Amino acid sequence: MPSMRLASASIATLLKACKTQFRLEQIHAQIIHKGLEQDHFLITQFICLSNALSSLSYSTAVFRRVSNPSSHLWNSLLKGHCERSSFSATVSLFIRMKREEGVAADEYTYPSVVKACAGEGRVWEGRAVHGSAVRRGVGGNVFVGTSLVDLYGKCREVACARKVFDEMCERNVVSWTAMVVGYAGVGDMVEASKVFGEMPERNAVSWNVVISGFVRLGDLGNARRVFEEMPGKDVVSFTTMIDGYAKSGDMASARFLFEQAPVKDIVMWSALISGYAQNGFPNQAVKIFLEMSSRNVEPDEFIMVSLMSACSQVGCLELAEWVDSYLSNSSIDIRQPHVLAALIDMNAKCGNMERAASLFENMPKRDLISYCSMIQGLSIHGQGNQAVALFNKMLSEGLAPDEVAFTVILTACSRSELVEEGRHFFELMRHKYSMVPTPDHYACMVDLLSRSGWLEEAYDLLQSMPVEPHAGAWGALLGACKLHCNVEFGELVANRLFVLEPKSAGSYVLLSDIYAAFHRWLDVSVVRNKMQERGLKKIPGISSI
Repeated sequence: MPSMRLASASIATLLKACKTQFRLEQIHAQIIHKGLEQDHFLITQFICLSNALSSLSYSTAVFRRVSNPSSHLWNSLLKGHCERSSFSATVSLFIRMKREEGVAADEYTYPSVVKACAGEGRVWEGRAVHGSAVRRGVGGNVFVGTSLVDLYGKCREVACARKVFDEMCERNVVSWTAMVVGYAGVGDMVEASKVFGEMPERNAVSWNVVISGFVRLGDLGNARRVFEEMPGKDVVSFTTMIDGYAKSGDMASARFLFEQAPVKDIVMWSALISGYAQNGFPNQAVKIFLEMSSRNVEPDEFIMVSLMSACSQVGCLELAEWVDSYLSNSSIDIRQPHVLAALIDMNAKCGNMERAASLFENMPKRDLISYCSMIQGLSIHGQGNQAVALFNKMLSEGLAPDEVAFTVILTACSRSELVEEGRHFFELMRHKYSMVPTPDHYACMVDLLSRSGWLEEAYDLLQSMPVEPHAGAWGALLGACKLHCNVEFGELVANRLFVLEPKSAGSYVLLSDIYAAFHRWLDVSVVRNKMQERGLKKIPGISSI
């Protein structure tokens, strides 16, 4: 009927202009009022829009009122499930569609189902869907084939991805890019580069995949080469390179590219700030944050976490209070676990233990990270007994400490010379939690025992290590030998350090000082002569006013 066609066309126009859920519901009312609920073309449009503006349950309710829905209708609902629902719900809907009489899955059906499999890494189910697509005669379709290449690539089944890719009669830029992503995902940048070089056309995504693949492997030379060759570099390519340089510790190159970038988004600012914070340049991180703020760029929670990490390194209470105030007055939800953990860590390390304790006690659920932050804060500020008490409280709450947690508590014991407690935690780690102590754990124990005068026990502990102790542990023991005026162990330890660090003057100076304390001037002269023979010089101290 002409009037029905006119009404359908009118509502189709309204759907194209619809931007809100409220307006969508008004249009739905008109569809019902005009008796157009069985208009498959119109309802397909409606469901596609409903998937974006409303809930999936609303789309499903509209779908269920249609008698004998077409493949297009099924596909529109299936696409919505793929984007907004669970994997099981998407597959369940696909199975219902296949069982429906008069409806056949087509080349627009399978990409949604395969995408759902890829999102969950369900390669077994993906193979079953692949087989179904082949039986339906659409396995060679460019959209189906591309989705399958993407599935197998994401599931690290690159040989399967390549087989599908090679059998495709038609490929587009997305198909080629999916194959490059597959190789890059397993770290095979030789094959990724080969496929990339064969691409008849490339887009920004394909260029960025190759750049990020080299960056992930730490091959910044090839990453930079591809980056320089890339036409129309975008914010993603700049950010990928900046993040790569930052993770490798080359902040000069990261900063250079940052300054070269024509457009800087929040992710790029975050990469630079976190890079400075993670590489031990906290003052630069704060400086970049202030520059970002001066350009009216609103920070997100990731930038604030990096900024708080930088403040923790600086240890400035005034700066920490300013950051805390800034965060409290922003729109960022400080109840997010990673934000709250960073806030506690910053306040604890900067000396505001009252604020840190308040945040910690008001946490709905305290985790290992927050406990370690508090314990470390107490340790830094000389409250070793409180740190031990808090660690024991953590254990009583059923939290299992990891290697980092034991490093934190052993360091706390060392700083406060809590020998018995340190011995207890070291044995607890080995026997109750079946952990193999790392060199850092041994170094903490050696430092603790050495500080407290248990030089022989510290020496025996180093000798018992399953791996060669690092120079820092031996250095701590040598320093303690000087403190406690022990020549015998001082000579043993110094001789070990001469082998481990032959170019370090510090060990020679400490041994010389130990001899000098006992007025053994001949031995002092021998040590200093050895320094001269090896071309070693004592680094002069520097004081600043």
